[in-house]
Amino acid sequence: MHKLSSSFVLGYHGCDRLVAETLLTGTPFNTSENDWDWLGSGVYFWEANPLRGLEFARLLQKWRKGKGREINEPYVIGAVIELGFCLDLTSSTGIDAVTSAYHDFLSYCAKAKVKVPENEGGQDSVFRRLDCAVINHLHKVRDAGHFPPFDSVKGVFIEGGSLYPGSGFHQKTHIQLCVRNLNCIKGVFRVPEDQLTP
Repeated sequence: MHKLSSSFVLGYHGCDRLVAETLLTGTPFNTSENDWDWLGSGVYFWEANPLRGLEFARLLQKWRKGKGREINEPYVIGAVIELGFCLDLTSSTGIDAVTSAYHDFLSYCAKAKVKVPENEGGQDSVFRRLDCAVINHLHKVRDAGHFPPFDSVKGVFIEGGSLYPGSGFHQKTHIQLCVRNLNCIKGVFRVPEDQLTP
């Protein structure tokens, strides 16, 4: 593995307005550790896409209603992120690392006699339990082997319908970032209103 990604990117985090206000005062981000997180455990951002961050906060508002951690006012904040040592799934080395981790994970599950988790819902699956388990497995293997940990994980996701008949472009394609090392979040900022309209 090597460090090839550009040093700094702008990421956007959808959340409740009250959470955003505390983050803007310097409160650290909480790490997501759901078993279905797309890129494993960490803090999630939409790269260069503030509107999508806000749309996601609105979606969370619907999902969480009556289930705790409710979103009363969907909001998005920006962050300056140094990718650091990045598991970049847009690179051949990143793809190879995750492919190898997948095969090792299958072997691990077979030896432990546990069911291999599955992603649910096809390409637009929200619950990516297999992907999450494989990437978290890779982190654990690196830790056990005393290899440097990844600071972040980056992936491109092609979602939604085609933009037009025969198109190779899709409505919800995005780059997602998962920051594992919170020191890589160099600062947060309020997103200007004009960046939140289509």
